[in-house]
Amino acid sequence: MTYTAAQRLDRLPEATFHRRMALMIGAGLFFDGFDLYLASGVMVALTSSGWATMGGNANFASAGALGTLIGACVAGWLGDKFGRKFTFQFNLILFGLTSIAAALAPSMLWLVIFRFVMGIGLGAEIVVGYATISEFVPPAKRGKWGAVLFFLATASLLVANVVSFLVIPTFGWRWMFAIAGVGGLLVWVLRQKMPESPRWLESVGRKEEADRILDQIEADIVRETGRPLPTPQPVRAVARSSGHRFGDLFKPPLLRATFLGIVLNVVALASLYGFIIWLPTFLVKQGLSMSASLGHAALMSVGSLVGVVLAGQVADKWSRKNWIVLVSLISAALAWAYSGASSVTMATWMGVLLMTSFYFGSTMGFSTYVPEIFPTDVRLRGAGVGSAAGRAASIFAPQAVAVLFAFNGANGVVYTVIGMIVLQAILVAWFGIETTRRSLDESFGGSDTVEGPAAFEVGQAPRP
Repeated sequence: MTYTAAQRLDRLPEATFHRRMALMIGAGLFFDGFDLYLASGVMVALTSSGWATMGGNANFASAGALGTLIGACVAGWLGDKFGRKFTFQFNLILFGLTSIAAALAPSMLWLVIFRFVMGIGLGAEIVVGYATISEFVPPAKRGKWGAVLFFLATASLLVANVVSFLVIPTFGWRWMFAIAGVGGLLVWVLRQKMPESPRWLESVGRKEEADRILDQIEADIVRETGRPLPTPQPVRAVARSSGHRFGDLFKPPLLRATFLGIVLNVVALASLYGFIIWLPTFLVKQGLSMSASLGHAALMSVGSLVGVVLAGQVADKWSRKNWIVLVSLISAALAWAYSGASSVTMATWMGVLLMTSFYFGSTMGFSTYVPEIFPTDVRLRGAGVGSAAGRAASIFAPQAVAVLFAFNGANGVVYTVIGMIVLQAILVAWFGIETTRRSLDESFGGSDTVEGPAAFEVGQAPRP
């Protein structure tokens, strides 16, 4: 009997292969995140040294956001057209080389230009990374492996803040871009041996290539475990492996998934650019020294890693939809407590809890949930649409932050973030799709099935 890539991949036990894939993808996401988060410390240094004003920093942040918007759009098309591996390598070489160029920028104008080009690579990496790991791991472990990748990406926040604290005051901001660029290029070399996604190969009619890769993966796992693999199981209500067009993302049944992807990306990225990336600058404006503000931000960033680890432990144990709703409400409450903190110490502890909650929710939604809700042949374009919407919001977020901060200080920014998070909870509760432990190839809306038992509507439990 001939089995599909989905059936063969979904029955595989966790093995060294999965860990190796996570390392190759996660290493790129780490340096991608490092390059993104270093902007926080660099902006403080640019302002303190007189190299840039608040307006210049806003242009720097917006240029990066515009680049990531374009990168997200391009990545979706490239990934679904030419494959996941090609897109990975393209964006890595792009942001690696331009990061090194940024380290040598002769003026603020050139730094803004390099940040824009760098952003194209950054935006593409995020779209491809989380979607690709979901295509290799079994359904019951997607939450765990999505969290592993998000942990590696989020660790870059702590590392970027610590490295900024150690490097920028002594050696200057240029070294931050040099570190990111060299790291990205090293990962590009590491990924030369990464296999293409068999699901994608099958979806574009390259079945023989998919089978060769699957044969090798299965042989490696059998050698490692010393046991025969389980018999592939039928996939209930299998979705079409091909045939979706880009326009289908904006029509039922996929419109619902597109809407959710947009909501989760807009809230996550607008919050990032509207709060986290500006935090050290806020603290300097409120009287703290540059070193003290960077240290405060570094301590708060510990909460981001705690949140990702917690999410990885429970992501596959309960409904991801319900987790997103619950943690959104918790994040809103913690943001309110943070805004009312009476001392820097209290604000720091509330900030740690807020970061824990925020990144717990981002792990569930941003890294795991969004890639799960689209069919294979449009997965990257669907995730790319959501990411592009989030990037579009992040372009305007730095400008909005400057206005809100002038109007009501840091509290004006925090209250805006609270409103977005509460709205996200309401929309996901109302329109959310259940994906936990569901095959990536089950029916998306019940109208696009092929062979297999009767389809069931997205969000309902499968019939026995």
